[in-house]
Amino acid sequence: MENNYLRVKETLKNKILFGSYHINEKLPTENELMQYFSVSRYTIRKTLANLESEHLIYRIQGAGIFVEDWNKKWNAHVDSKTIGIICTHIASYIFPQIISQIDTILSKEGYSILISSTHNNTVSERNCLINMLDSHVAGLIIEPSQSALPNPNLDIYRTIKQNNIPALFLNAEYPELTFPSITNADSEAEKEVVQYLLDLGHEKILGIFQTSDLQGVYRMQGFIAAYQEYRADSSKSNIIMYRSSDDIKTIIEKMELYLKSTNRPTAIVCYHDKIAIKIMDYLKNTGYSIPGDISIVGFDNYELSKYLTPTLTTLNYDTISIGKEAGHGILQLINTKKFDSIIHKPQLIKGSSTARI
Repeated sequence: MENNYLRVKETLKNKILFGSYHINEKLPTENELMQYFSVSRYTIRKTLANLESEHLIYRIQGAGIFVEDWNKKWNAHVDSKTIGIICTHIASYIFPQIISQIDTILSKEGYSILISSTHNNTVSERNCLINMLDSHVAGLIIEPSQSALPNPNLDIYRTIKQNNIPALFLNAEYPELTFPSITNADSEAEKEVVQYLLDLGHEKILGIFQTSDLQGVYRMQGFIAAYQEYRADSSKSNIIMYRSSDDIKTIIEKMELYLKSTNRPTAIVCYHDKIAIKIMDYLKNTGYSIPGDISIVGFDNYELSKYLTPTLTTLNYDTISIGKEAGHGILQLINTKKFDSIIHKPQLIKGSSTARI
């Protein structure tokens, strides 16, 4: 019975929070809900009582049950000393360094941080946003989820904007919104590293890009632009696009098709260092020499990259500066309501994973 209650509650709650039921819309009757979910009246009444206590629904005697204006309580809380940080990931890759720098800046001003992860999923992003706003945070630092795809959470973001809740984005923006941001010049940086490979004599370059996020889309555009500006033979290049939900096995299976072709790449450009490290490991385990057979480049200058053999050629993601800027930026938005967006230019770091041919 408890499982039925949780199932009904989560289903109705999600329908309300994700807009299937609109504000002030009348819900189905108890009998209709009993029939729809195939549960007892007790389960339905327990569910409705719980949703009412969470201020998601309200009753009008003799008229029925309606959807509460559940986000009306979301206002700017200038007295709060908590900043919400929403990341796609928390405990791995470059994010711990960014969060550490943000916390260093904010803690000096008496603020604590509340962190949540979306795992680059927009459903999780919505839940994170709602939980943060329900917690009355003073401001939000947000890394967008699947920023290259249509976002179903624009209604919440617009509520944040309308209610003057301070917020800034990291790494990407949603094109439909006008929040300040701290990003990298992804396209220009990727163009530079591809032109570096072209200068080394490579033309058969394989690009591997995660296109669920704008960072990957922009880096892919830079890859293409490098060939156009260099006037190299782009027919010798190839691109693999993958989604954030794809695992490394899927990416490697696609890459193997090119490795076995007559147009085998002499260099591989990876979306970020995390993928580059896994690609390098696979290639070495299957008998390829790096950079003797294939040169590899990454992006982000992940801390572990310098300890690889060979060391990875990559582009620097300035985690220290970006973390500090995010901390100072959200404080500026809280105190003065103004913060100008910042675009970083990642610098090429030449490792020993690339060589002239």
